[in-house]
Amino acid sequence: MTKRMLSGVKPTGRPHIGNYFGAMKQWVEMQDEYECFVFIPDYHALISVQNQEQLANDIIQTTIDLLAVGIDPDKTVLYKQSDLPHHTELTWIFNCLVTMPQLMRGHAFKDSEAKSREVSVGLFDYPVLQAADIVLYDADVVPVGEDQVQHIEMAREIARKFNNTFGSTFKEPQALIRKEVGTIVGSDGQKMSKSYGNTLPLFASEDETMEFIKKIPMDSKAIDEMKNPDEYALYKIAEPFMTSQENKELRAKFENGGVGYRSVKEEVYTIINDYLRPIRENREKHIDYESARKVLKAGAEKARLISEPKINDVRYKIGLVP
Repeated sequence: MTKRMLSGVKPTGRPHIGNYFGAMKQWVEMQDEYECFVFIPDYHALISVQNQEQLANDIIQTTIDLLAVGIDPDKTVLYKQSDLPHHTELTWIFNCLVTMPQLMRGHAFKDSEAKSREVSVGLFDYPVLQAADIVLYDADVVPVGEDQVQHIEMAREIARKFNNTFGSTFKEPQALIRKEVGTIVGSDGQKMSKSYGNTLPLFASEDETMEFIKKIPMDSKAIDEMKNPDEYALYKIAEPFMTSQENKELRAKFENGGVGYRSVKEEVYTIINDYLRPIRENREKHIDYESARKVLKAGAEKARLISEPKINDVRYKIGLVP
């Protein structure tokens, strides 16, 4: 029996190459192996985006981004969270089972609290809505990075507590960690993240790509000195874009010496643009707002075939249906 995969991408601005290699590319590759559900968690986005025009635009732009990278609506159920009211209904039901100490272990809450930020109820309750997003569709696997495993564990705990309280209802999802997907670093060598301001947008222009590469710091070693490529953010950024032969050749240029940083940066610029050009061109073909809306509507109708019977079962088991 084909396993069901579920994942999502928040509509909070332009995706960067870390989002692509860390998630989107995997989803495209999984379409022929799994029954795939990919959704746009727009309710989650409200935690940080509280502007009507921006959020509405970001939802459609994110849909177009997903279509451009290769998400096929005939193979993947692509929908947005807010089109299915069952997500928020199940969240409230789970809220009545989850304890505050349980949520206080959440990474996002602890991080915000440590930085003395005022924490919204939405941020605090984020893991519960996320659990509802996942178990509502009986997802078998959820692709995540190692830093996100806690979210899946909390979803498993919540599903288990409901099952123990009201009877077997939800699957306990498994985190799917692809070891071959390493951390994508940004221009400063840290993990690529919008919060660090070190990202390369996936659909950046070639000029923007060059500006990004120019900003990557190098060092003062002479041209003829031998260098370890693994010590350079430039090499680490280029690595996921390269074929094995390109990788071998670029490593040799660092290790053997004799090549200046300017020429190496120009080579990395070419490698990245050659890789991304087909994706960028594909996006231009999909830049049709009405088509994107139709895709989301059709996806919601498919998703509802699963979420509605599930929430009806939940309502019956907790006693809402006489």
